[in-house]
Amino acid sequence: MALDWSECAAVESVPGKVSGAWVFRGTRVPVAAVFENLEDGLRIDQIVRMFDGLTREQVKAVLDFTARSLEAPSSVRCRPNLVWLTAKY
Repeated sequence: MALDWSECAAVESVPGKVSGAWVFRGTRVPVAAVFENLEDGLRIDQIVRMFDGLTREQVKAVLDFTARSLEAPSSVRCRPNLVWLTAKY
């Protein structure tokens, strides 16, 4: 099942901006780039330093949105100001 990124306030898709890909709001950083870097073993702080304008809060909001969408596929909202309880990130 594909995620409905339009439900996540931390991201946007603008025609003509990065070919309409989902990017972090106010940046040109594709959401996919963060997931690719996490898969490669980078930590959130490392990724945030790599991309101008990207914030830790934006990344956490997207990760939370993704996790919650796996738990309850209907009507999941992205909340950008969450407290994470895991030391991994």
